[in-house]
Amino acid sequence: MNARIYRLHYRGQLKEDVSEEALKEATEQCVANVRQAQKTGRVLTAALYRSERMLFFYYEAVGEPLSVTEPILMVQADKSQEKIPESGEDVQTTCLYPDELLAALNPYLQVWPGQRDDRLWVHMYHIYYHQIPKSVEQWSRATRPVKRRGRIAFLRDGKLFSYTYFHKAIVDEGLLTGDKYQSIALHENILFSYFEEPKTMVNVKNDDIGESEVIKEWLAVDPESHFIHMPEGQGENFMFLPAVFAIGVEDFT
Repeated sequence: MNARIYRLHYRGQLKEDVSEEALKEATEQCVANVRQAQKTGRVLTAALYRSERMLFFYYEAVGEPLSVTEPILMVQADKSQEKIPESGEDVQTTCLYPDELLAALNPYLQVWPGQRDDRLWVHMYHIYYHQIPKSVEQWSRATRPVKRRGRIAFLRDGKLFSYTYFHKAIVDEGLLTGDKYQSIALHENILFSYFEEPKTMVNVKNDDIGESEVIKEWLAVDPESHFIHMPEGQGENFMFLPAVFAIGVEDFT
């Protein structure tokens, strides 16, 4: 078995005029579904955050990678009516996906157009982290987190690729220390950040030696200039979001 932990991030959009009562009922069903997936070892942590009609979902899913063939070869080889996978729009794995885990919310979500099929949740690209999960044991929390936090930020069009370049470089260098469970993903110009408190400080290389040269370069290009500062953020780059729910396997012990 080649199961691994996937740190997945998705964005959804509520339809207009969805009642809070309907959302509350749907959320309760979603939580029950997530808890069942946690009990069976298919999900570790799952956290859903809301900003007005926007929903942001972070979860740690256990699954096996799938072998992905070039779409043109799939078309040529396919003799059945089986669906041919989309190309480059999602993670190809046996993990549970948001439309399964959060099925009770499906009727209340707007549809996003896709390459071949419409979607209810769009995959966000994972661009920043301080550690890579190796196993369930290595990734387990020593204690239940006091807080599981979700934040969003908006990047300026002219700075989007600069932000992505430097944060990918920071990860590749692997020297910057931060929360083991912090994660930042990108869709359009929106960054979605997840982290936990108290923080478990680590870096990708698991090495205390070495000063980050990439951070020096990042600071030199004026990080603040990359962000659109929203009134709700009170001058901060990232704005904290209220959690619809945020639960982990530690909640069962």
